[in-house]
Amino acid sequence: MAGKRSATITRETGETKIKVTLSLDGQGKFTIKTGSKMFDHMLTHVAQHGLFDISITASGWDEHHLSEDVAIALGQALNKALGDKKGIVRMGHAIVPMDEALATVVVDLSGRGYPVLDLQFTNRKIGDMESDMIRHFLETFAVEGKMNLHAQVLYGTNEHHKVEALFKALGRALGSATRIDPRIAGRVPSTKGKIEG
Repeated sequence: MAGKRSATITRETGETKIKVTLSLDGQGKFTIKTGSKMFDHMLTHVAQHGLFDISITASGWDEHHLSEDVAIALGQALNKALGDKKGIVRMGHAIVPMDEALATVVVDLSGRGYPVLDLQFTNRKIGDMESDMIRHFLETFAVEGKMNLHAQVLYGTNEHHKVEALFKALGRALGSATRIDPRIAGRVPSTKGKIEG
């Protein structure tokens, strides 16, 4: 593996100010401050369970734009850190329980952003976060990260448990997909010889 697989993305608009730094070959360290305790809590699971080092500082006046712009910056950082994607496993999946809840996430770092989500949340809010922002975050993250992302909450009764299982599964699936496989070092895992994006 040549070079350090990390990236920093800064995004400033009239609605938000975001800075994301991502290291793929990390230890699960994180500093995350988005202004939403629930959003911070969920993003820490991506870092910890994917073994990524992630720093996120975000501010904005609207939760919708904040969630979307964090997803844009994090997705772009992921894609940039992957570089030419030589040697990566490319696909990953995880099934994660959280007490009575079970969630699954499957990813393919294919260069094609395509989300397929089956998320059933009963409550309008989970902690201090609108539950619909979870869907919106994942859709935007898939597009900007240029990956197929299939996510499903299979069952559960506690809303916090469902979303926590989901983000833990996201971290573990991405951790698997971004790892370097020494058997294909220096080669792109595609019959085309390259992965777009």
